[in-house]
Amino acid sequence: MKKYLDLFGLNDKIDYKTETLAGLTVAMALIPEAVAFAMIAGLSPLTGLYAAFMMGLVTSIIGGRPGMISGATGAVAVVLVALAQSHGPEYIFATVILAGILQVIAGSLKLGKLMRLVPHPVIFGFVNGLAIIIFMSQLDQFKGPSGAWLSGEPLFTILGLVALTILIIWGLPKITKAIPASLTAIVTVFAVVVAFGIETRTVGDIASISGGFPPFHIPEIPLTWEAFMLILPYSAIMAGVGLIESLLTLNIIDEITETRGNGNQEAKAQGIANIFSGFFSGMGGCAMIGQSLINVSSGARTRISGIVASVMLLVFIMFGSGLIELMPMAALTGLMIMVAVGTFEWASLRTFNRMPTPDIIVMVLVTLITAFLHNLALAVLIGVIIAALVFAWENSKRIRARKHIDENGAKHYEIYGPLFFGSVTVFNSKFDVLNDPEEVIIDFAESRVVDMSAIEALNKITERYQKVGKKVHLKHLSKDCRKLLSNADDIIDVNVMEDPTYKLAVDKL
Repeated sequence: MKKYLDLFGLNDKIDYKTETLAGLTVAMALIPEAVAFAMIAGLSPLTGLYAAFMMGLVTSIIGGRPGMISGATGAVAVVLVALAQSHGPEYIFATVILAGILQVIAGSLKLGKLMRLVPHPVIFGFVNGLAIIIFMSQLDQFKGPSGAWLSGEPLFTILGLVALTILIIWGLPKITKAIPASLTAIVTVFAVVVAFGIETRTVGDIASISGGFPPFHIPEIPLTWEAFMLILPYSAIMAGVGLIESLLTLNIIDEITETRGNGNQEAKAQGIANIFSGFFSGMGGCAMIGQSLINVSSGARTRISGIVASVMLLVFIMFGSGLIELMPMAALTGLMIMVAVGTFEWASLRTFNRMPTPDIIVMVLVTLITAFLHNLALAVLIGVIIAALVFAWENSKRIRARKHIDENGAKHYEIYGPLFFGSVTVFNSKFDVLNDPEEVIIDFAESRVVDMSAIEALNKITERYQKVGKKVHLKHLSKDCRKLLSNADDIIDVNVMEDPTYKLAVDKL
């Protein structure tokens, strides 16, 4: 029995009250964003709400990161908006299902471990960009129906209610942590608005959230190759964006909770959730950093809060829509502003004077692309590429050769540093082929041959020595390096002990 309780993160130390209240807070925070993201994609509000329910429920039960919240997101909405406008919701549902299948395949192939290649400056930039997006999205609440900024009494009203929400969320934890500050703030502002009859924008002013249980629905699209090729690019981009945002969010929650999630399991859970979402009339989604931070900051650490949030969201849709539609948007706006403040990595600003310049450039660039282009996948990809190029450039300058001639007249080159495509030119410049003695020994005990470019460099340097009638030995090479050398039998000193056992990156090509 304990085995199954551990699987769901359940034990005697769980604070079920905290988990339940955190889930209730998250459910309320999910509503306006799910509605807004569905409308961004040109879909009905219920499409976003059904996606939030299905994504949240499935990933909370089988996901790889207890405490993380998934739902309909802006990143997915931006990907789907063009297809929704051109072909309608049926193609969206099919796209979401196919994206889910691709994510399950990615998780099964254990591609979640590729997140190790994302440098910390990229994560800083990603998080800071998302914080800016969350904050900027709240500014619409300070505008009227025509898009003009509010003024006069309406402006002061919403500013006062937002300020009250922020004050409660900031100040209550300093007094007591017995109840979640976010939930207290929402209930308090709701009570103030009702008690004093304050006129302010509510959830119902955005759209109705009244509906039934998500209906099972097989997407009605032609089962043709043309239809498949139409949705495939959107599915691939959605799958990639969803996994990037989900796995980065997982890493952030890992750091906050000082625990470790399972990226590959989360990838499969995201895929299964999207498949269910597509079949149950949802627009799909991925992990939500804002709601996840609300959840963990409220004290939640298990799957219970996510399950409660999903179930309560469905209860609101089916039975409590009339009450929830009266909720002031000012309370949710204040909550999300505090989420934005908490999301931003303020510590990253204090490291500007201590971080290497390339890392600062990467962090700022990823932040700007995330915040202003809303293209999370592109931001992360560019950041990783720049960081990789900088790493390759720095390591290309670290190849060195210590030279000496032994008592037998043979010249030794002791190589230090990695030999790879970036350091090949510097490596070749270390040798004086014409003036070297008849016997040359190149020792790689303190080096590592990394790729095919390095192997080709070794072949060429040995050919240069052999053309002038000189004998060269290569010592301390791994077995896979020897196999790839064209004249290995003539140049490797087999009497040298303790050859390295590392595998070359190209040994399976």
